[in-house]
This record gives sequence, structure tokens and C-alpha cells, in this order.
Amino acid sequence: MSESSLAEMLRARGLRLTAQRQLILQAVLDLGHATPEQVHTAVREVAAGVNITTIYRTLELLERLGLVTHTHLSHGSPTYHTAGEDQHVHLVCRGCGKIDEIDPALLRPLAEQLASQRGFRVDIGHVSFFGVCQQCEDGDRK
Repeated sequence: MSESSLAEMLRARGLRLTAQRQLILQAVLDLGHATPEQVHTAVREVAAGVNITTIYRTLELLERLGLVTHTHLSHGSPTYHTAGEDQHVHLVCRGCGKIDEIDPALLRPLAEQLASQRGFRVDIGHVSFFGVCQQCEDGDRK
């Protein structure tokens, strides 16, 4: 998203584009998948005075604006990524913490079955599988 379109979106809601908001959105874009703490670390490299409370509030605002979304990839903080990305399913390695993505089409048959049999609609964009990646699996075998 361009700086001008972000500024217009904020102005339409009676808000202004601050350097901190811009830095936080850029950090999410650059990091791909990031917790608020990781965003804070990245932002502090550029603007040391930004506190963690500002990070959380801004991420909540950016989510309300539809610019970022979050998912829970562990028991800790939520993980944010840009909302403009295609929906994807997260694969989280319990060994190294690596986050990978797969096409949600792999889960559509299951989602359709749950909808027809249980009346339950799965939000595929928030699905995460936890396990062990190939590298960690290979390392355990050595």
C-alpha cells in the first residue's frame, strides 16, 4: 500500500498518518509474519522511542482498517501479516519455530464436509498446523 493511500484511509476515519503508524505497517510488510514484539524490535531500529503499547494499539488500528490480520501460531502473542495476502494455512515447526504456508485449497474438501455435516464454517485463513519441519526431523534422525 502506498503512503498516500494509507494517509487517505486514515483521514477518512478522522485519523492522521504518523511516522510511527507508517513504520509499524512497513515492519509487518517486511517481516511477513511477526508478533508485536518482533515488530517492536524492527521499529526500534529506526525509531528508538516507540514503545510496545504503541505497537499493540497501532496493530489493532491497522487490523480494523483491514490492512493487517492476525492469527495465533502459539500460546503467546498473535502473529500479524498483511491482509492483502492470499489466504493461507500456516505450518508451524515446534522444533525451530519456522512458519511455512500451504495453499488453503488443500483444506477446502474438509471445510466443505464440516459445513455440510456440522453446519460449521471454517475460517481457513486462521488455520495453523503444528508439527516438525523436514529439517528438524532430519536433525533428530542424526
